[in-house]
Amino acid sequence: MSRHAVIVGAGVTGLSTAYHLARKSYGRITVIEKGRVGDGASSRAAGIITGLLWSETGVRARQISLTRFRELSDELDGYRFQDVGCLNLFDAASWPERERLLPLYDRLGVEYTIMDKAEMASTWPDLVFDGEPVGLFDPLGGYSEPDHYLPALAEGCRTLGVEIREGCMISDFITDSGRMAGVVAGDERIEADAVVSTVHVWTLKVLERIGLQLPLKSFVHQRYVTAPLPSPVRIPAVNANPYGGYIRPAHGNRLLAGIENPSAPEFRVPDRSFEMSAISPPAGLGDAARDNLLPLVPKAARSDRTDRVNCADYASYAGWEIEKAGLLSFSRDGEPVLGPVDRFPGLYVGVAFHSGGFAYNPASGVLLAGCVADGGPEIDIEDFSPGRFDPDETDAYNRTLITHAEYSLPGHSRRH
Repeated sequence: MSRHAVIVGAGVTGLSTAYHLARKSYGRITVIEKGRVGDGASSRAAGIITGLLWSETGVRARQISLTRFRELSDELDGYRFQDVGCLNLFDAASWPERERLLPLYDRLGVEYTIMDKAEMASTWPDLVFDGEPVGLFDPLGGYSEPDHYLPALAEGCRTLGVEIREGCMISDFITDSGRMAGVVAGDERIEADAVVSTVHVWTLKVLERIGLQLPLKSFVHQRYVTAPLPSPVRIPAVNANPYGGYIRPAHGNRLLAGIENPSAPEFRVPDRSFEMSAISPPAGLGDAARDNLLPLVPKAARSDRTDRVNCADYASYAGWEIEKAGLLSFSRDGEPVLGPVDRFPGLYVGVAFHSGGFAYNPASGVLLAGCVADGGPEIDIEDFSPGRFDPDETDAYNRTLITHAEYSLPGHSRRH
């Protein structure tokens, strides 16, 4: 008898899980999406990836992602991973914390280069920095364009026989003797051998139907895209931590930038029908992104100067052509929540990828597909286990409202 897996959520994590399950010839695979493919955070992502994370499990997962992104460039029509590398910047205060991770990278065989200001200027003349930042360059990093990746991945799923149901919202779960046995979508009961929930910030509202809680916090994040620039800009993806954001090239000779908002209050999804399109970038943050990040790339200014221009030189800048806001989701300890739910055999989750859900998604799909189809993933993901949290602490945590600045991730930046 053919097995059936139901995946809830058609963002990058859900689609990647479906795709990798189909590659394993799992059986029937159905993806259920209340809106359209990528309607949530996936279409609002920056798409930057670096393998230089803060935990062994995270690094190992990103190694899978970096390999798979390159392979997917050959497997998926219309998608190409932009392997420009990823430059992670640190100031004098933050560098020692990251420097302590270098032995971990060495042990795991992670490639990196430490660069000073002069070396970065020589390598990327289009980048200009204030002060004396330290660069930690990931030569295997880069970025993906969500607008290219999402339709290519969805089509790749369909080609492999995956059914994607859009405009279909689950109303309940089916359990049988404590085991997850399917979902209810509208009035239809859909029985399944495995159910995988990848619904990002909707997780608490969806899983409350079975009394399951996870300690999660969500915050609004915003990104901006310039109009086409007069001349090409040759830079890597840059996690510009000392400047409060990130910047990378974007399709059509543009630049994409994202800016942090430490004062952002925790965002609580009101119900399962919530649409992320209801969120708008907070007023003034577009100006902050312009003033903090565009001066790193003088070619982005309406100026003929080749040295670093002042923020005032950007006053004539035509503004952002695209502004998007989405939601980031964090677990209490900052690590993803990925794997089987012990309380309900047959149920799996893949959520809370901090600001790196897009970067994790090939690995998330590979690992979840391994859990579902093979009984276990190819690397140890115990540190990502949904069962690692104390229920009483989870309840107290979820009842507490905090700001983004009050959310603490020991040992690493909030980005990517």
